[in-house]
Amino acid sequence: MKRLLTLLTVLISFAAASWAQTPMQEAEEFYRQGKFSAALGIYESELKNRPNDPYVYYNIGNCYFKMGSKGLAAANYYRAFKLAPRDADIRHNLTLALAAGGERLVPAGMPLVLHKAFFYLSYPEVRGLTFGLLWLFCTLGGIWLIKRKFGRTLAACAVILLLSGGWLYVRRALEIQHLAVVAAPVAEIRSGPGTNFPASASVAQGHLVMVQDAKDTWYEVIVKSQGIKGWVEKSAVEQI
Repeated sequence: MKRLLTLLTVLISFAAASWAQTPMQEAEEFYRQGKFSAALGIYESELKNRPNDPYVYYNIGNCYFKMGSKGLAAANYYRAFKLAPRDADIRHNLTLALAAGGERLVPAGMPLVLHKAFFYLSYPEVRGLTFGLLWLFCTLGGIWLIKRKFGRTLAACAVILLLSGGWLYVRRALEIQHLAVVAAPVAEIRSGPGTNFPASASVAQGHLVMVQDAKDTWYEVIVKSQGIKGWVEKSAVEQI
């Protein structure tokens, strides 16, 4: 009898655990109900356990977009895009969020297919591919030196390695850029790091900026789409 009661207790506990919602499911339910702030709180909490999950960033971006914070939405979509560049939904939503701020994901004049090809792999994937090709090239080179075999394969591998190395070089240059998005409704660009310096321009929410330097509570930035350089308060932008 005791064994039966123990078994029933275990089964009931297992069933209760199965029926209980995970935090992500709970957040999705809040989102479906239009409770975007509640969903956002759960998603942001989940980042502690899943810091490299592109879909957590994607869902955070969706919440911000629904709440009218296009700049913060774009920042989180961009984070998701860097982790999962092949995901069509992430690319689509990032394009929409940037367009809302007057920005473009695909630079003017660049064919969409070329942009998709360039970002087909994430930066870690490009790095892994390049080092894998380097290992293969070294292996084939050793075989060729010893047995004089696979010469053509070695030459083809060298060409592919050079192309991959160039791809990695350009992607790394983009990766180490300090990119940010204007999160405030309007960010004033000043000639120096302080409100005592005159404002030379103002930039609307959602614009991309390149962070060049920092001093106290200010960033020196370049507004990519307008070619404007100046200082902006750190609280007005969200670094990606």
